[in-house]
Amino acid sequence: MKGFIKEILIAVIIAVIVMQFIKPTIVKDVSMQPTLYENNYILLSKQSYHFGKPERGDIIVFHTGLKLENGKEKMLIKRVIGLPGETLTIKEGEVYINDKILEEDYTKDGYTDRDVDRLTIPEGELFVMGDNRLASMDSRQSEVGCVKIDDVLGKAFVRLYPFNQIQTF
Repeated sequence: MKGFIKEILIAVIIAVIVMQFIKPTIVKDVSMQPTLYENNYILLSKQSYHFGKPERGDIIVFHTGLKLENGKEKMLIKRVIGLPGETLTIKEGEVYINDKILEEDYTKDGYTDRDVDRLTIPEGELFVMGDNRLASMDSRQSEVGCVKIDDVLGKAFVRLYPFNQIQTF
């Protein structure tokens, strides 16, 4: 019996340590299609930006300050498009970073609506958008705007479910 209690205690300690670095999350929206779909089960690295800097293309979950109908905070999952200090422009359906067209083969429709005129991304912040640009609340809207790196909960690094679509990011 003593050995069994010791094994349970070790398992609990390991689980607590793992949860400090990894957060399981379920996608609840269509804004990241075709990369992620509703009810996809993903894992986030909660420590990614403690050891490195965000990169263009990272998929992140972040705090917004927006509220759900039940009063809880609405978290969003989006792709990092613009990095601190860069100038971003969206016109005629194309995204430009520092006046060069950004190649984006991951978008659902290959078109980005809602023009943005030469926005310089502040230090310590990111410009993020969903891959489904026509159905995404993201940095193009004032309710979200640029996201403070400190508000990032984690970086998606693997999709675990559905099982036939397991993928690393």
